[in-house]
Amino acid sequence: MSTNKYDLEFLKHFAQLIAGLMVLTVVLAMIAYHIYSGVQHPVGENRKAELASRIAPEGAVYAGATGQAAKAAAEEAARKAAAAQVAYEGTMDGAVIFDKLCGACHMTGVGGAPKMEKGQWADRSKQGVETLVKHAIEGYTGAAGVMPARGGNPSLTNEQVESTVKWMLANMK
Repeated sequence: MSTNKYDLEFLKHFAQLIAGLMVLTVVLAMIAYHIYSGVQHPVGENRKAELASRIAPEGAVYAGATGQAAKAAAEEAARKAAAAQVAYEGTMDGAVIFDKLCGACHMTGVGGAPKMEKGQWADRSKQGVETLVKHAIEGYTGAAGVMPARGGNPSLTNEQVESTVKWMLANMK
């Protein structure tokens, strides 16, 4: 099978076209770089804070005695920060806290949470209100599921948790 001169001529022109487009691409890239290399983009304080938060580490490593001390200090700082903010404007109304926080799990049974039905709370009620309040404050992992500490809101006070638990027990169906 032989190639005729038209095929060779076509390949020659096609190769020249591709080479020309590559040169054009490089020239345009160099022109764009020249134009935009001198442009200074102002960075405001909000942008700096956003960038700093984006590159901040997500966690920390606590190794050895020094690491344990750093971990304890970090936990204490987190507790103080949470204590500085009281949830739900400090309300002691268990219904308000239940509607805004607890109902998400206890109305639907998410994560093994007992629904607001007396039958599901019978065994738990036998443990006593103090135990239920303790589990709600400190968190609890049982066979049925997990109760996060303070319902997952660390800014709830002990008194708010207690009033909510008592409200829940009084309003079972």
